[in-house]
Amino acid sequence: MPQPNAVKCLVVDDEPRLRRVLVRLLEGEGFTCAEAGSGTEALAMLQQEPVPLVISDLRMPQMDGVGLLREIVARWPDTAVIVVTAVAEVESAVACLQLGALDYVAKPFHLDEVRARVMQALDKRRLKMELEDYRHNLERRVQEQAHRIEELSLERLQALVHFLEEKDQYLRGHSVRVANYSLAIARQLQLPAERIDTIALGAELHDIGKIGVSESVLHKPGKLTDAEYRHIMEHPVIGARVLAPLMRDVPGALAIVRSHHERLDGKGFPDGLRSDEIPLEVRVVTVADSFDAMTSLRPYRPALPVPKALQELEAGKGAQFHAPAVDAFLAAFPDRAALPISTPEVRPLHLPGPAADALRASSPPN
Repeated sequence: MPQPNAVKCLVVDDEPRLRRVLVRLLEGEGFTCAEAGSGTEALAMLQQEPVPLVISDLRMPQMDGVGLLREIVARWPDTAVIVVTAVAEVESAVACLQLGALDYVAKPFHLDEVRARVMQALDKRRLKMELEDYRHNLERRVQEQAHRIEELSLERLQALVHFLEEKDQYLRGHSVRVANYSLAIARQLQLPAERIDTIALGAELHDIGKIGVSESVLHKPGKLTDAEYRHIMEHPVIGARVLAPLMRDVPGALAIVRSHHERLDGKGFPDGLRSDEIPLEVRVVTVADSFDAMTSLRPYRPALPVPKALQELEAGKGAQFHAPAVDAFLAAFPDRAALPISTPEVRPLHLPGPAADALRASSPPN
């Protein structure tokens, strides 16, 4: 009677007498054995139920042992294969080892040799599977660690953005408000959750490039010179360069950082993109960024009243702004008295996936 936890083995040989000899030897060692009379029959049985061990003769009609070995290695690589050979076919058996067999047994059989070869093959199989499992888990751990490093780096950059804004009364809270306006627009557009996360991430970091802009230019109360204007307009490129190593897997967020000053009519910067050349994520954040900029006090002008800022968004449809994004903004904030929104508490960002959950939770209701 087979043991409950016995190792299953498939014995393949076109000679029933020799096949039964091997089966009796293996069953005497506690294995549960099935039999096949050809390589073709063996493949059909393995298709129904793979087994950890196959012992196969080399010379068989229809499909020989070499053909069977190739199929097993390709389709069930975790199966240990031992080939059976006559003494005169040892060279063929050695060639099978190079193809993926774990060992060979020569006829006539000796119980001790069969036992030793089988146990050695199963040990090799176990070690191979443990190594593969270790490699797989190591890769997963490395990926998780790299992901966490990216998250920590982004959180530090987020902290840097808010530290810079705290030093500037004119920019204080700008990035978080833009992120929340952007989330409201994205939800109104019924974008997928992962795309919304990308928008949240890019929106809050969109102005990170201002760390490379002179404070005297940022805070200048009067009109900028051409040189000063060109200098301040470098911030999208600087921001994209800073974030590129951390956001390779989030190209939509990186596009927001680089392109949030692009216009549909091609008159924006830094690349003069037009219409559909500008990703939807960018078009959403551009509306949010422009509204917050217009309704915020700046050193060179007072804040615009909300009705005037909304008129500017309407007037810019199709030329500067994506019309559906403007309409979504207006639909998301039907109570104009609630605008502009106050700055919510800043919480850490995460990479898209479950990214920006904190921002999602703190955004204004649609």
